[in-house]
Amino acid sequence: MICLYGIKNCDTIKKARNWLESNGIDYRFHDYRSDGLERAQLESWAQELGWEALLNKRGTTWRAQPEAVKDNIDAASAIALMLQQPAMIKRPLLDTGPARHLGFKAADYATWLQG
Repeated sequence: MICLYGIKNCDTIKKARNWLESNGIDYRFHDYRSDGLERAQLESWAQELGWEALLNKRGTTWRAQPEAVKDNIDAASAIALMLQQPAMIKRPLLDTGPARHLGFKAADYATWLQG
């Protein structure tokens, strides 16, 4: 089953969920905050997608980090930070089974799920 990962109150998550529902696509929603996230899963995503792509550097949570953290970020510290503060994971993450995709664009979802 398709799984959409993110945080319930995120505007982009709301857009992705609306798109999935309006296109009749069955999916499960996994909220990082309430459902949690396992280190092994995050490490697997980082290996597949790249930790740099997973780490949301646009959000306020990243911007609030001390400069020392931002200047010395690497794969291990990024994963630790994302586990500690899931709002730092780019959203949404769409797991279609064979592949994972980051972000939401209606045209991309149409290609991945209806193509």
